[in-house]
Amino acid sequence: MADIPYDLEQLRRRIDEIDDRLHDLLIERLDVVSRIAAHKRSNGALAPHQPAREAEIIRRLVGRNRGPLPAATLVRMWRELLAAATRMQGAFTIAVYAPPDAHGFWDLARDHYGSQTPMLAFGSTAQVIRAVTEGQASVGVLPMPEEEERDPWWRHLLWDNEDAPRVVARLPFGARGNARGDGANGLAIGHGAQLPTGRDRSFFAAENTLDISRGRIFSTLAGLGLACTFMASSEFADGANTLIEIDGFVAASDPRLERLRAQLGPALTRLVRFGGYAVPLSPADLATLQAPGPAAPAAATAARD
Repeated sequence: MADIPYDLEQLRRRIDEIDDRLHDLLIERLDVVSRIAAHKRSNGALAPHQPAREAEIIRRLVGRNRGPLPAATLVRMWRELLAAATRMQGAFTIAVYAPPDAHGFWDLARDHYGSQTPMLAFGSTAQVIRAVTEGQASVGVLPMPEEEERDPWWRHLLWDNEDAPRVVARLPFGARGNARGDGANGLAIGHGAQLPTGRDRSFFAAENTLDISRGRIFSTLAGLGLACTFMASSEFADGANTLIEIDGFVAASDPRLERLRAQLGPALTRLVRFGGYAVPLSPADLATLQAPGPAAPAAATAARD
């Protein structure tokens, strides 16, 4: 074996030193997480899983990213770290809709919630909902709703109960990576109130009569300054359920919702806040700003040509 040049050996030692410093900082970070967890337990405060806080952390880091490290890789690294921190604070298991013909949701869940987080595969959306509802899992990963579905999964969560699972995240938050499937998106359901992050979407689910059109709901929302970004409907014998996604964070106490009820009148029989999510990073957000580097050696350039 040829001797390693002295300058290369120095650079390798430098990498080892940097790795040690990074490791020390990770240990320090997780020590702070442990103290936060103890504070939560003693005060009965927030749950270990905080999707809004996680989104804020990743957005901030991506915003300051420079140099050759791809932003998508940065997101992947921090998703593992955040998942580990969540597991430190209590039991954390993910229920995933993963029938034989839809492996992509498993991959989305693994990438978002960490490769070491326990995950349970279920062949139906009803089983995922049951696992979260009964406490077998903390979070459930389900397909993004579509406009026309005969029996959409979200209909089965329209309870007037504060403990009912609600939407907490949209997947993927960063780049899709090597997830299998046809590029489908997923929604994560769980417990806990949505918190604003500055770039959010809010979900509401309505129960309404059949004589009210989606166009009327859309225009009424627009007139109140509520921008509808997605709407799906599902009819049943005496009426319909309508899932409404609104741009921005809209609290259940927002006065515009009372005006919506007043304008739609008896045609709107029920309106339930259905959670929401921090808007995922866009391709522009993930575009890495490359720092100028040394010119490539002539030999390497020739090898690429």
